[in-house]
Amino acid sequence: MTLAHPSVQPLPDGRVLVVGARCRWRKDGPDRNAMIYGSDGRIEAQATLGDGIEHVFTTTAGEVWVGYFDEGVYGNYGWGDPNSAPPMGNTGLVRFSPQLEPAWRFPSHTDNQWGAIDDCYAVNVTDESVWTCYYSDFPIVQIRDDSVAGWRNPFFGAKALAVSGTRVGLLGGYGPQQDRLVVGELAGQAMRVVGEYRLVLPGAAPLPPQVTAIGRGPVLHLITAEQWYRLHLDDLTRE
Repeated sequence: MTLAHPSVQPLPDGRVLVVGARCRWRKDGPDRNAMIYGSDGRIEAQATLGDGIEHVFTTTAGEVWVGYFDEGVYGNYGWGDPNSAPPMGNTGLVRFSPQLEPAWRFPSHTDNQWGAIDDCYAVNVTDESVWTCYYSDFPIVQIRDDSVAGWRNPFFGAKALAVSGTRVGLLGGYGPQQDRLVVGELAGQAMRVVGEYRLVLPGAAPLPPQVTAIGRGPVLHLITAEQWYRLHLDDLTRE
């Protein structure tokens, strides 16, 4: 496999999507950093999803949501130069069709009261809706039927979020706050904090510095070098 720093996601009919994080723009055509493998392991399709990819999530219908970090938004590796194409991820969050063609882009700050995405820190994708929390103001934003709703959030730097009904959990922060988990209730246009925790591993061991945190629906997944842990948001908010 030629793709570096890959993200891997399932697709319908036993197929697999593999996406490389980096993608260089070239005059004769940009790198194709997305590959769909059939259930037999053969490459069925290749496409370009852009540079600076932080998150890749698929739905059961085969749609692909891609979140970009700042270099994917503002340009690098030739993207955004005067004589090149604008970055594919310049809106910070893009939905691609099952054929890996752009189908929806996050609205710019002029069309969205919650502001533009400078760096897509956290994404949570379900078949019903998509959630994100992003730099620089870190609002909590929901995309449902291509419409955007949002809530103010006073906590910066979350790298993963989980959602259960009107409850949301934000994991992470800057510096020593990587293990901070804030649980809040979404009401009006702001999150009301109902709990703040420090996550530890079983046995009270601290989270390792290189833990990978992913939110899918109401579940936070934490992957270390040796283990895969799951934490359901309702386990923390149960009365």
